[in-house]
Amino acid sequence: MELPYMNPYLESVGSPNFQTGCNFATGGSTILPANAASTNPFSFNLQLSQFFRFKNRALTLLSKDKELQNYLPAEDDFNKALYMFDIGQNDLDGVFYFPASDEQRLYDAGARNFWVHNTGPLGCLPRIIATFGRKPSNLDEHGCVASHNRAATVFNKKLHDMCLQFLAQSPEANITFVDIYSIKLNLISNYSLYGFQQPLAACCGYGGPPLNFDTRIACGVTKNLNGSIVTANPCNNTAEYINWDGTHYTEAANRFVADEILTGNYSDSPHLRNSPLLT
Repeated sequence: MELPYMNPYLESVGSPNFQTGCNFATGGSTILPANAASTNPFSFNLQLSQFFRFKNRALTLLSKDKELQNYLPAEDDFNKALYMFDIGQNDLDGVFYFPASDEQRLYDAGARNFWVHNTGPLGCLPRIIATFGRKPSNLDEHGCVASHNRAATVFNKKLHDMCLQFLAQSPEANITFVDIYSIKLNLISNYSLYGFQQPLAACCGYGGPPLNFDTRIACGVTKNLNGSIVTANPCNNTAEYINWDGTHYTEAANRFVADEILTGNYSDSPHLRNSPLLT
């Protein structure tokens, strides 16, 4: 797309350039409000509050100093901008919910173009397989936990229905719905065709094959396990792995996913509407 990476909202110190956009995402964030058990306090409602503060602050500063137009988006830019959502996987252990009311708040504030990603095959994460895939009967033909992948498809169907309902109620809205689930499942199912060697093992972890993941020790951590001091080290050949740390994808896998998104073949959910997983 020949655009620079967007600067994170939380790195506003100095002279960051937000003219081409602002990134409010944080790793491990959830749709539901964070609680004491959350690993990340920046849930979607807080990210939304950060956006509104950013917009109000940007417009206030521009009204006082026109030279800042080289660093900040103008009011018309907010109306024409593309608002991208890729969140929900961290909520899927038990709750299916998406804040349509929050999306409506953005629409009411002038947002018209939305880019929504559904969630990937949750049951193919090493963290999930290590916890729920101990019985072979719980696994599908790819070695993924079948129940969690079914849960992900239920969430995706509800998310797609919500987008259609939002479009019906918001005549000026444009939503591009991207089927991330199919992209990632295709990658895992046909990993060798795309140059990968490890579809389900974590690159950074502990325990060795088949998952190289131990729920007791996170990537980069050193601790005493059963009387021995061990470290969950990263692998030397990250490009061969799809999964990084048991939850997140490697840079190589994310590059594959991004390239597939940009083909447009998975946009507006042509695969999702006809998917037998969602019927």
